[in-house]
Formats: sequence, C-alpha cells, structure tokens
Amino acid sequence: MIPPQPAFSLAQARHIVKDLFQPKPAVYWADFLLSALGGMVCFRLVRRELAPFSIAQAVVFAICCLLFYRAVLFTHELVHIRSGTFRAFRIAWNLLCGIPFLMPSFAYYTHVDHHMRKHFGTARDGEYLPLATTSPWHILVYLCQPFVIPIIAVVRFLILAPISWLSPTFRDFVHARASSMAMDPRYIRPLPTRQTLRIFRLQEALCFSWTVSVAALLIAGVLPIGFLVTAYLISVCILALNALRTLGAHRYTNSGGEVTFLEQLLDSVNYPRHPLLSALWAPVGLRFHALHHLFPSLPYHNLAKAHKRLMAELPADSPYRLTESPSLTTSLVQLWRAARASRTPVKPHRLVPRPADITGSGQRLTGAH
Repeated sequence: MIPPQPAFSLAQARHIVKDLFQPKPAVYWADFLLSALGGMVCFRLVRRELAPFSIAQAVVFAICCLLFYRAVLFTHELVHIRSGTFRAFRIAWNLLCGIPFLMPSFAYYTHVDHHMRKHFGTARDGEYLPLATTSPWHILVYLCQPFVIPIIAVVRFLILAPISWLSPTFRDFVHARASSMAMDPRYIRPLPTRQTLRIFRLQEALCFSWTVSVAALLIAGVLPIGFLVTAYLISVCILALNALRTLGAHRYTNSGGEVTFLEQLLDSVNYPRHPLLSALWAPVGLRFHALHHLFPSLPYHNLAKAHKRLMAELPADSPYRLTESPSLTTSLVQLWRAARASRTPVKPHRLVPRPADITGSGQRLTGAH
C-alpha cells in the first residue's frame, strides 16, 4: 500500500508567494513585442536575404521559430489574466500573432476547464489524454498532429467559417468541434456565452479576411509560393515544440475519473533546472507547470522566484517537492515506458490515496482553485 502523503497547506503556500501575484505590463509588452517583431525580422531574412539551404539560413530559421513560439504562447497568459484588463495587449497579441497564425484568442478560452478540479483529466478537459495508461501509439499519433493542424486551420477559417455564417446548425457544429486549441480531437466545446460569441465572430471574421488576402496575393503572384512553404514549416516547428512541451507538462496517469486538487498538482511537472534551455522549449513560464496549476493567476515573470521560495520554505516532506523533473527527456522517457507497460485500458485511478489532511486556511481542500 502506498503510504498517505504528508499534509499540504494551500494557505501556507499562498502566504509564501502572496506578493508575487501582480503582473507587470511593461514586462509583458517588452517580452512580447521583442519576440514577435524579432520573429518577423528573422522570417524576412530567411525568405529574402540569406542563401537558400545555407547554415546561416537554417540558424536564422530556428531562431525565427523560437521567437514566434514564445510570442504565440502569450495566449496562455491572456487566459489567466483577469478579464477586462490588458485590453490593449490582448488586441496587439491577436493582430500580431493570433490572426496571422490562425489561432485567435477565443480558441483558447476553454483552457480554464483544464484547471477546474472536476474537469481536469475528464472528457470535459480538452487538454488531457490518458497517455500513460494507453498504447504508446497514441503518443506517436499525437506527435503527428503538427503536420496537419496548419492545413486544418486554413480550411477552418477559409471554408468552414463562411458556411457557418449561413447555417445556424453548422455554426454550432463548427463551434463545438472545430474551434478549440485542444489536445483531445474528440473534445466537444460548450456553446459560448453572448459576450464570447461577439468576440468569436469578430476574430473569426478577421481570420477569414486574412486567409482570403493571403490566397489572393498568392494567386496574383504578389506572394511567391515559397512564402507559403516557409510559413507552413515554421507553423509545424512551433506546433511540434508545443506538442513535446505538452507531453512533458503532465504525467497523464488519470484515465478519466475525477481527481483531488493534490492529485492534479502531482500529475503536473516543474522543470527548474537548466533555465536557459528550458525557457526555449517551455517559454513564458510554462516550465513551471505544476506551480501554474497550484496558482494559475501567478504571472509568468514571477514563477521562477515563487518556485524558489516554495522549495526553500515549505516543509521537507511537502508533496510539492515531488513535482520536479530533472529534464524534459526524463519525463518523455518515463511517459513512454508507462505507456508501453500498459497493454489494456485501466479503470480511473488516483495518483495517491485521497488525503484527509490537505488544508487551506485550516479547512480541507476539496474544490477547484
């Protein structure tokens, strides 16, 4: 029998980091603009200035992918920043990244369900698959998705969008089945609120206009076909990086049952080592994914400081210490081995026995955060 886990006090952890919850707009603006504009400069160099298939072109292409990858992942921060704030930043992100990359911010609104305790790891969580308890072929299939997602995105906004404007029934289908940046292709998105629907329609129209404009320029010969090829390759690289990061974000041991808050935390992973390298494949604070599940509203620029404090001040036997992994490679190998060891689907199970002493402000912690 697995011994019960020591107590984890959410109140104690929050007290340790209580002064780190305020986001700094200047940091967001500087980081995002440097990443996005730097990616654009590199894109131009790859397309026009550097010799084709040269080492210099390959290096700049890699830098371009990393810069755009970082800029794109600010969508994760926008979901968790309090609604009604950072309005100018939200608009800038959509205009510079969300619309051109055909991943507008409305497509990521469902991310909040991933953080709800009753949704995490269930069919209502589109960002979780029980990969550690199923065949390793599921991992390989997931890693193949980046090659087709850019094509699907173009079809979604260039063809399906205008059809959905003519048919309410088809509109509901598109919203439920083709409007989420989800890990699980079977995920069904709930119908939107009236406010979300207004944002949805505006961003969808902008994405449609963008795809029509690019298509028209390609047909007219203003843009060469090489532009489309380079854009596709960059998109695939960004999506592939994000797929690998996502595989390392959790241990994926839950098979669909409801879990406790502590189990959700222990299923998530932190990567405090090798900060420079980790920030390349998990930028904008995503290398501290377990900490992010502990405090979703903690801004990315304070996560490293918060993790350091928690490791220094929490008890030596705190379950939080179990969230660390030495490297992404280690986590991927462990996930692959767990999947290979699982020959048949298993019943929903728990990472640890349901603890009776998980406390928050002196009370048992049972709700979502």
